[in-house]
Amino acid sequence: MAIKNHLRLLFAAWSLLATTFASPVSRFEEDDDDDTPLPVVIWHGLGDAYNADGMRQVAALAESINPGTLVYPIRIEEAASRDRYDSFVGNVTEQLAKVCADIAAHPILSTAPAIDAVGFSQGGQFLRGYVERCNNPPVRSLITFGSQHNGITAFRECETNDWICRFAMAVLGTNPWSPTVQGKLVPAQYFRDPDQYEKYLEHSNFLADINNERSIKNETYKKNIAKLENFVMYMFDADTTVVPKETSWFEEVNGTEITPLRARKLYSEDWIGLRELDRKGGLKFRTAPGDHMQLSDELLTEAFGDFFGPLNRHKGRSEPRPASRGGEAEFDMGNDL
Repeated sequence: MAIKNHLRLLFAAWSLLATTFASPVSRFEEDDDDDTPLPVVIWHGLGDAYNADGMRQVAALAESINPGTLVYPIRIEEAASRDRYDSFVGNVTEQLAKVCADIAAHPILSTAPAIDAVGFSQGGQFLRGYVERCNNPPVRSLITFGSQHNGITAFRECETNDWICRFAMAVLGTNPWSPTVQGKLVPAQYFRDPDQYEKYLEHSNFLADINNERSIKNETYKKNIAKLENFVMYMFDADTTVVPKETSWFEEVNGTEITPLRARKLYSEDWIGLRELDRKGGLKFRTAPGDHMQLSDELLTEAFGDFFGPLNRHKGRSEPRPASRGGEAEFDMGNDL
């Protein structure tokens, strides 16, 4: 009898320790009735600002779909004009480090068991960089719209009076591989021309690293992507701004030849965890109608409803329904990268 009582005490003590030291995510996952929506972070595209009208509308929509959602638009600077400037000019690695620190220090985001994330255009690959390099707090679902996950082979056209854009694109056209350009001009840091692949591997400041394309692989990048519950990639079916548009799905385009993600070494050798994520059903390929960043309220409502909300809402879900072709109302997100 004494031995049985002793064993009961040991079991009770072990149970108490296990509960005490359980991770926040584990404790949250056990509470299936908790209807608190996860916070959502948003990263805008090239030439946009964190508090622009379109971003405000997206934030309001995310909150209306899942009431009580804290929405945090990522910014490099508090001044909108400076934040827009920083989308063209800056070192992406340094900007991403600042964003990681800002999110980790945020009084609410830092205490959440996880967050959801949506990236518009270049903000999508930057948020993927957050997942790979930081992930504190961890991202549950990452949604990207028209993002340049496999880089671009041409630079965008600029409006006549957009002098910041025109200056940046003029400099980019000279030598995208110089240390100054790679360290200062944002679009150059995800420029990837298959005809200059060796130069890209040698000089790329950002994309070659987060895509794990160099000979030495970062295993943390792979582990962090594989931990995602969902990675949803939207490609605009008539995108004329991002060249090639198939980069939104990690596809390799060389002239007229298009290699799907699942036929690439990036996937077969699982450089960043996409194959492992795909095997557990977390990698989603979706299309959006129209040109770059022509986003409808219906499409965003569907995306946010499918993948955002309380932590346990989508546990055990089957593959989500096909993407909507969009409604009539559109968000004014410009034609930004």
